[in-house]
Amino acid sequence: MNQDAKNFQVGDRVKIVALPAYIKTAEPMPMLRSSDILTVGEEGIVTDRRPGGYWGVRLAQGAFLLESQYIEAVTN
Repeated sequence: MNQDAKNFQVGDRVKIVALPAYIKTAEPMPMLRSSDILTVGEEGIVTDRRPGGYWGVRLAQGAFLLESQYIEAVTN
């Protein structure tokens, strides 16, 4: 694991800070979707940690797998 990797806990609120070209759904059979269905600044909740540096995040449009570089913790 690299030193810059962010660590989140299940239930943490996160927001999207950048969008990859494509995003992967967090379904039993994941699919690649165009990232234009999401917006920078959108908030969601971490649901789980996945192999390969991915986090399961529940957003208004559904659950997606996002890498640490695309999300950051929301502080209130």
